[in-house]
Amino acid sequence: MVQAKSWILAKHFDGFPKDSDFKLEVEELPEPKDGEVILEAVFLSVDPYMRPFSKLYMKEGDVMIGTQVAKVIQSKNSAFPVGSHVVSSCGWRTHALSDGKDLTLLMADWPKDVPMSLAVGSVGMPGLTALYGVEAVLQVQKGETLLVNAAAGAVGTVVGQIGKIKGCKVVGSAGSDAKVAYLKQLGFDEAFNYKTVPSLEEALKKAAPEGYDCFFENVGGQFSTIALQQMKEFGRIAVCGGISTYHDAAHQTGPYPLTTINWKQVKIEGFMQSRWKSDHPQGLKKLMGWVKEGKLKYREHVTRGFQNMPAAFMGMLHGENTGKAIITV
Repeated sequence: MVQAKSWILAKHFDGFPKDSDFKLEVEELPEPKDGEVILEAVFLSVDPYMRPFSKLYMKEGDVMIGTQVAKVIQSKNSAFPVGSHVVSSCGWRTHALSDGKDLTLLMADWPKDVPMSLAVGSVGMPGLTALYGVEAVLQVQKGETLLVNAAAGAVGTVVGQIGKIKGCKVVGSAGSDAKVAYLKQLGFDEAFNYKTVPSLEEALKKAAPEGYDCFFENVGGQFSTIALQQMKEFGRIAVCGGISTYHDAAHQTGPYPLTTINWKQVKIEGFMQSRWKSDHPQGLKKLMGWVKEGKLKYREHVTRGFQNMPAAFMGMLHGENTGKAIITV
């Protein structure tokens, strides 16, 4: 019998998450039946979407949602032999029993010199989110100016680098001088610390006096309102998230910039990577190709120990990570 540990949502978050909102539970997994496998977590992911999704799709007592790279340790399913590695959406668990329906095998030709943790990072959901947002939603063109906020996070770092691959001028906003320095290392043309600039409006104007063709939106709130005023005519905005609003007890209201959207003829589109699920295999190959070519660089913020998952999650929401936040078991 395999002993499995799970982090449970003990109480719905009220404002910013706290330790008492989580509970660690232990259970014994049954032996797998025909078609089933038992997984052992290797790398687990914490991501901003978990905060709003927990409110929308979870009830108290559920296992925290999330993806992981796992190793198959027992199998009665020929598609997933013992020793193979998969990406699973089984949540915050050390071990899980699966019928295989929610599993994706890591690509067979995964390079030995590329960490498998990228399967929940730059060559996984965050990377696909960046790819589809830049290529399918924004449809960036060579010579255009692309703005991305939360630019030093798991998605933002990939957005900016894809923008450079596409021939764009890329401007990034991040929350520390160290993160700004990292964005410059990645090839961002301009980057600034939104926490220390005297005026966000002036910082955006200085970075791109001509305005912005495309805006990859991760933050929302005041940043969104100010950036919208600096969009060019026929500009495009891809709304990936709004992390600045996730902990609000009441929804933020106003201003309502419909006149600006109308007169500038700006297109604003929300999206999630799951819309292009059938394109995932091709998208992952493209991302891996850029990694192998050295065009897509990555950095990981690693927390060790399954017992530290709540701390890793809260640290990520506080912006402690540069690049992808992952947990090793």
